[in-house]
Amino acid sequence: MDIEQIKRVLDRYTQGKCTPDEVKTIEQWFASINQHQTKLIDDDFLQAQLEEVRLRIHENMQAPVKPRRNKIRTLLYSGLAAAVIAGVAFTAYRFMDVKPNNLTGTINKTRSSKTIKDGYVEVVTTKGATERIVLSDGSTVVVNASSKLRYPVKFGTSDRSIILEEGEAFFKVASDPARPFTVHTAELSTTALGTSFNIRAYSHENKVVVALLTGKVKVEEQAKKNSNEAPVILMPQEQLSYNRKSLSMIKSMFGKQDDIVGWKHGFLVFKDASYNEVITEIENRYDVTVINQTEKTAWNYTGFFKDESLQDVIETICLTKGISYSIKNDTIFLQSKN
Repeated sequence: MDIEQIKRVLDRYTQGKCTPDEVKTIEQWFASINQHQTKLIDDDFLQAQLEEVRLRIHENMQAPVKPRRNKIRTLLYSGLAAAVIAGVAFTAYRFMDVKPNNLTGTINKTRSSKTIKDGYVEVVTTKGATERIVLSDGSTVVVNASSKLRYPVKFGTSDRSIILEEGEAFFKVASDPARPFTVHTAELSTTALGTSFNIRAYSHENKVVVALLTGKVKVEEQAKKNSNEAPVILMPQEQLSYNRKSLSMIKSMFGKQDDIVGWKHGFLVFKDASYNEVITEIENRYDVTVINQTEKTAWNYTGFFKDESLQDVIETICLTKGISYSIKNDTIFLQSKN
């Protein structure tokens, strides 16, 4: 998204032809001109975030809104360059990774690592951090904490392949029937033409889960990809759970989208979650380490946390499981009750 594209959007704004979402985004840009103008961010990151804003602006076209005041028009044309730079800085600021303070859950800014080698971009997120990515085809990816994702700087002419080496990510795929979009994990490959889905594949958990929000995907075992065995087709609100020990796959339904992608909004959502799943979510959300000094690991826990602090979350879970805890720096110790 270059300056001319931004200028056209801003021109629509002055003519009262923007959607409510466009108006909100643009006015946030202007409101943040002075606050974020000196923010230093690398060019690749800026370009990715500009593309993200462009996609958000055009995603849901709605009815026009009333024209804005003439002084906004003057600002647009007299200081376009400054506004664009400030808007870009603010956009990048908004989408920079955040992590919560350990005890309170309040937000602190952080950055995940992004490196380019041999034509591939490798994104690695730490505990407490997520990363938003815009791919060269316009598809978007939100990478959860403690994850590693590799993708080409530019896709080829025949396919769009991505490797989720570790962790969890949500994919919103731009439609391109000529180039199938495939995400590879160690065990599964998930292919879509135009859809949105979530893959959870943390190496220390016993299962890999592919959940479809919109569209249609096919899922295949990597080891059986070239066999005659039919792939599993998922429709919206269906998920596939692959058991790493038994090598079995189970397809089921899920209810709310937040059950699958609540992590994108900072929610902790547990539904019959195992001990490993609960600990992974807590460590990722609050950037802590949990050490279990009890013998209780056979958990099936269900719960939902939105804005609670780490201490509130731990207290609630420990009360349910009949154990106690202590906190030392960034480490949570789960302990048996005396």
